Amino acid sequence: MTCPQGPSLKIASRTRRHLGESSGTDNQCYTMLQLTGLETSKDCAQVFYDVVQCHHWALKYSKILHRDISQGNIMVREKDGEKYGVLNDWDLSSWVNEQRDGPTSKFRTGTKPYMAHEQHSHDWQGPHRFRHDLESLFYVILLLVCLYPSPSAKYTAPMSPAQDFEYEEWHKQDDSFLVAKKSLVINAHAWTPTVFPFFLGFTMWLINLQRALRYGFFALGYHEDFLRLGKQSKSFDQDTLDNHFSYETVVSTMHRFSEEELKTRGSEWQEILLRLQPI
Repeated sequence: MTCPQGPSLKIASRTRRHLGESSGTDNQCYTMLQLTGLETSKDCAQVFYDVVQCHHWALKYSKILHRDISQGNIMVREKDGEKYGVLNDWDLSSWVNEQRDGPTSKFRTGTKPYMAHEQHSHDWQGPHRFRHDLESLFYVILLLVCLYPSPSAKYTAPMSPAQDFEYEEWHKQDDSFLVAKKSLVINAHAWTPTVFPFFLGFTMWLINLQRALRYGFFALGYHEDFLRLGKQSKSFDQDTLDNHFSYETVVSTMHRFSEEELKTRGSEWQEILLRLQPI
């Protein structure tokens, strides 16, 4: 049973309304389930898709970044037989306008296996951007579908050399290990993760998201090379890796799962998706 307090309560109640729920009184408590309680891969997909929509709403309308997206901070609310993804635990969140100043340690927040790869680098100086949270969600999905046979199953040693057992090490190693391994994932060409059969529908999600990250960081490297050489370069949007890894990119991938349309909550994203669809 979860009863959020203070600002977290306001975010939670407003987000429920945004997702199309009647929130009742702001002081009501409600039952929250863990991901382990999900029984179908489609329910998992809907929960992750809801989390992206919640994150966008909190950033756009409350000007808040979560900064600690992890498997443990994604919860499920069930109402009238329908499951809603909930982004929980805003303890490390911050106002967007506080992201531009301060020590690097202020920006280096999160749960290590799921942190954006840049945050593990000693050269990274911040700030924390919304794309770092979206990259964290990519790792949440990646580790879940490659390490666990189902949401409720415990981790077991790989049954074949092809299985991505190396991700288990992400829970144990330091920043230098993690930045190297995550960079390998992002920069890999023709990358395809080895997922458990239960999660097979997530394969295309992961391929598309990894490709978007790869293209974005390639464009960033090209831009930085131009600047080092003293050449003029067009402006580069750091928040979206020049539109390669934006909310629109992520939603375009995640609004469908195994050829089935998921529920897009709220009219805003429904209208955006209509514009993004090919004519």
